[in-house]
Amino acid sequence: MIVCAGRNETFEFAHPIGVGLIESSINLTRLALFDKPDFLLFIGSAGSYGNHEIFDIVTSKTAANIELGFLDDKCYTPLENVVSAEENQNVPRETLNIVNSSNYITTDSVSSKKFLTLGLELENMEFFSLLSIAKEFDIPVAGIFVITNYCDTNAHKDFIQNHAKAKELLTQFMRNYRGKK
Repeated sequence: MIVCAGRNETFEFAHPIGVGLIESSINLTRLALFDKPDFLLFIGSAGSYGNHEIFDIVTSKTAANIELGFLDDKCYTPLENVVSAEENQNVPRETLNIVNSSNYITTDSVSSKKFLTLGLELENMEFFSLLSIAKEFDIPVAGIFVITNYCDTNAHKDFIQNHAKAKELLTQFMRNYRGKK
């Protein structure tokens, strides 16, 4: 099953699950309980912490939930904050394209660089909850993301400016991908 966030990020071939960590968790749990898919493929937009260019298409099977306060040693968590669908957990961290998820968008380039030092590459609001639910219900999962912006002071403006083209590129990518199967 192909899923996406929803609202202004929908695709004709994907089931919307909601925006952010909470909506996506609720709706994906409901889906897993009543119509459990054999496989989940999340498609959507992401911000880059600096290693990926605008309109790059990036795949991932690993997500984190690292909040900005953690970067400055202003908080801690007793919870697992990295989850992976990678079968081989010994894959080098730098090849994982780890997607960080939060209900907040990073708009500070200094913080973006700190995220990179932790091995995080991208920012997408839903992917951590998606991987967490998939893990709980033993559903294989992956994500495909198109970069719409860098995580800096222009993040929102660039996202708005690039979002329509990014959706077109991701739609074309999916059509080509599905055509190869």
